[in-house]
Amino acid sequence: MKEQKLFTPIQVGSMKLENRIAMAPMTRCRAIGNIPNDLMKEYYEQRSGAGLIITEGVSPSPNGLGYARIPGIFSQAQVEGWKKVTSGVHEHGGKIVVQLMHSGRISHILNMPAGAQVLAPSAVKAAGQMYTDSNQMQDFPIPKAMTAEELVLTKAEYVTASKNAIAAGFDGVELHGANGYLLEQFLSPISNIRTDNYGGSIENRCRFVLETAAAVAEAIGKDKTGIRLSPYGVASDMPHYPEMDATYKYLSEQLNKLDIAYIHIVDHSAMGAPAVPVEIKQEIRKNFKNTIILCGGFDSDKAEAALGSSLCDIVGFGRPFINNPDLVNRMKNNYPLSTDLKMDLFYSNDEKGYTDYPTYKA
Repeated sequence: MKEQKLFTPIQVGSMKLENRIAMAPMTRCRAIGNIPNDLMKEYYEQRSGAGLIITEGVSPSPNGLGYARIPGIFSQAQVEGWKKVTSGVHEHGGKIVVQLMHSGRISHILNMPAGAQVLAPSAVKAAGQMYTDSNQMQDFPIPKAMTAEELVLTKAEYVTASKNAIAAGFDGVELHGANGYLLEQFLSPISNIRTDNYGGSIENRCRFVLETAAAVAEAIGKDKTGIRLSPYGVASDMPHYPEMDATYKYLSEQLNKLDIAYIHIVDHSAMGAPAVPVEIKQEIRKNFKNTIILCGGFDSDKAEAALGSSLCDIVGFGRPFINNPDLVNRMKNNYPLSTDLKMDLFYSNDEKGYTDYPTYKA
């Protein structure tokens, strides 16, 4: 029987992974007061069979806290909370990177601490609404267009958060440049209508993302730095635009020059979004010589096919990890996967639908 590539080890930057299965980042809203806690430690520990765990979106600053109860990594209390999480995962033989997610305009002031503000490349309001614990659903606000000084400060926040991540025991950092959050807001000419060096041309629209990636790589090591991208994604009101292929061609070429550890490409078509054309995945693969992670709608057969096609080196699984904490063990042994997925508890605030899913008993 042919060896399943999914279960072979791989070196990704400075990390030696036991298998090629990544647990994809998934917001779960359990960080009461935006501080990681023992419940979150248990959740990630249960899933440490993944070759690589990518955390839920973690804010690098108070201004990035868009959603209710998402964790940050900008205070000492948050760093101490994450230390428990990383040590729990490491004790079980896993590797874990933090996903830094500044939500930009996908935010609401009711979810943010006093003094924080909703920032974006431009004062372009996103269509849609945001849940708040105090007032339930609220329209997205018009964000404040970032000043030149705020651009510098925000890049510095990413750097500080990345250093905090290493101090907290993370194996690396993934910059969230996908799903319509701050970094992707710079990439799109619809959310970014700036007239300075950060708007207009493809090179200008990619500038903030590339400068942030370069600064983080310089601070913690390029071998510990990755980025997530979602070309052709429409999450968080990100319409398609004519220069999309050219934007990601240029971006992947420049990320290759930075020699960061990996690019993580997400495709939400399994959840009803437009499919990401295979041509753009092939273009990024051609331009970027280090590790590629593909994520979105995979089962073990599709994952093996993707690995066999050389389109990627690692496959990310999201929702299957929610109700199958032992997903890797189940896939390796052909045990059935649980179909009991409590979607109404995805974003609640306790252990129900979070750490109470059982492992498989043969």
